[in-house]
Amino acid sequence: MEVTPNHTQTVAGWAAMNESSKVEPFVFKRRENGVDDVTIKVQYCGMCHTDLHFIQNDWGITMYPLVPGHEITGVVTKLGSNVSGFSVGDRVGVGCIAASCLDCDHCRRSEENYCDKVTLTYNGVFWDGSVTYGGYSRMLVAHKRFVVRVPDALPLDAAAPLLCAGITVYSPMKHHGMLRSPGGSLGVVGLGGLGHVAVKFAKAFGLRVTVISTSPAKEREAKERLGADHFVVSTDQKQMQAMARSLDYVIDTVSAKHSLGPILELLKVNGKLVLVAAPDQPVELPSFPLIFGKRTVSGSMTGGMKETQEMLDLCGKHNITCDIELVSTDGINEALARLARNDVRYRFVIDIAGDSNSKL
Repeated sequence: MEVTPNHTQTVAGWAAMNESSKVEPFVFKRRENGVDDVTIKVQYCGMCHTDLHFIQNDWGITMYPLVPGHEITGVVTKLGSNVSGFSVGDRVGVGCIAASCLDCDHCRRSEENYCDKVTLTYNGVFWDGSVTYGGYSRMLVAHKRFVVRVPDALPLDAAAPLLCAGITVYSPMKHHGMLRSPGGSLGVVGLGGLGHVAVKFAKAFGLRVTVISTSPAKEREAKERLGADHFVVSTDQKQMQAMARSLDYVIDTVSAKHSLGPILELLKVNGKLVLVAAPDQPVELPSFPLIFGKRTVSGSMTGGMKETQEMLDLCGKHNITCDIELVSTDGINEALARLARNDVRYRFVIDIAGDSNSKL
């Protein structure tokens, strides 16, 4: 493991050493707190499906040892001399991004997530050449640009997944005008970590929501707990046909290979389908439903920093959090195994600090 000269802080964390789908305790070095940096005591870290993809090297790009985690909340313990707007003791979060060039058109528009030189919070290569390690660890040093404030109204544990799941659905909803379309209709494909937050955002902004799932068992929860207006079992042709041309928008959160054809048929003419998950196999995209309905398919990846702060502030205002199951640090591997089976409602969050005061 290569260590750069200013990486002097010893940190305890949890890392995957190979493709075995497991993590183990791992001690490593983080950089000193630089003039533009914020040091954070990690309290909680959400477990994203992306963590599993990287741990198992599903995308063929994993650099081991891998310390996953990009849904991080905690408390500021140290500030660099160039940092303003944060104080020691502030409740903060770090999401998917550790660095970007800060100088291109995307960065100037706070679309850091689309910067050519974007560095991910883990499994990325930082400015100093070091490999980035994520939030499955006790402490994090982050550049000030990539730290957001967690509103006091939000508990740090249930807010953690908003840093990835939340912004990943909020960004396309904002971009495509869904948040300015009260009375409009949105379909949410897949009721997992991303899907359940999409339903909450949509209801907060006055949309009519249809959940589209392969699992009939989720209907009651979708309607009663999350407030969805309709529920469609995607494998039931009759139900799908009855919903044809009924939706303005669809957000597809499913990270397994599937066909977009039946989903496109649910959209009105001119409807928009946004993909926010990353199956490791290409999805099927038949041309007829696109052509005959003048429909658009697009993608979206997380969001920029301004947008992330805006999303968190809105969550504070509307009291939107993730439905979570808290996991102790010695339960991470069991949670990963359950995540692989989609056996979670709706997001695992690791209690990194493991102390009863960490909810703050």
